[in-house]
Amino acid sequence: MKLKKLKGWLYLLPAILFLGVFMVYPLIDVLIYSFEEGYNFASGEHLGVGFYNYAYVLRDPYFLSALKNTLILVAITVPLSTGIALLISLGLSKIKALRKLFQTIYFLPYVTNTLAVGLVFMILFKRTPYSDGLINLLLSWFGQGPVDFIDGPYAAKMFVLCFYTIWIVMPFKILILTSALASVKEDYYQAAKLDGASRWRMFSRITLPMISPMIFYLVITGFIGAFKAYSDSVALFGTDLNAAGMNTLVGYVYDMLYGNSGGYPSFASAAAIVLFMIVLTITAINLLVSKKYVHYT
Repeated sequence: MKLKKLKGWLYLLPAILFLGVFMVYPLIDVLIYSFEEGYNFASGEHLGVGFYNYAYVLRDPYFLSALKNTLILVAITVPLSTGIALLISLGLSKIKALRKLFQTIYFLPYVTNTLAVGLVFMILFKRTPYSDGLINLLLSWFGQGPVDFIDGPYAAKMFVLCFYTIWIVMPFKILILTSALASVKEDYYQAAKLDGASRWRMFSRITLPMISPMIFYLVITGFIGAFKAYSDSVALFGTDLNAAGMNTLVGYVYDMLYGNSGGYPSFASAAAIVLFMIVLTITAINLLVSKKYVHYT
């Protein structure tokens, strides 16, 4: 018995070492940096230890702006992308012919380079001295004036960012939900039809409970992914996100390390720990909620 346990630990050892070196150690290191005031990378020295880094970050207007942008992005894109993906997946599950073709078409944005898709979106929405962009052309057909979605009002820029984020993440969700729907046994639906159940009742009582683990998985990963958003904003608004007013929490951490205001690893570490705690809290809440609404078969 002891030999079997030893063999099990030996099998796990490479994964444990990998996680320890590349995940646990960096997290502990960042936590230590976050309390060291005025840490200098070159000399490895710091001025003191305390909560000044956190106090500075939580009062920094750029951090508060990035936090607001990230929370709005999370609140809009996660439920919308999941809901739209579920509707499309339900439609695909009803199509027998050309289903694989449609799945491939919907999945194409996911395997396309993020910055390339962002460039296309910028061309569609951006106003230039020569053109108002394709989207503004469509709006003009409905009597609406041109809107500068890239360099204009905050609401317009946030709309484009949310639209772009949903476009990027939805293909993966469609793939997962389509597979989940295909795994639901047809016998359940046949039995429900014999009892005279309506389509909505079958959906709410059979389909949703059966695919709830996959929906929960997509919600959790969606929250984490949205909180880590950075390349989406860069693809649309360029690298100076503070000037555009569209920075995110990850972008703020990057700027503190390498950007225009770079060279402040202590502030970057404090911001990273704040982001970690936010994601951890929301994940814990989701796990608690899942105990009531997620059904594992």
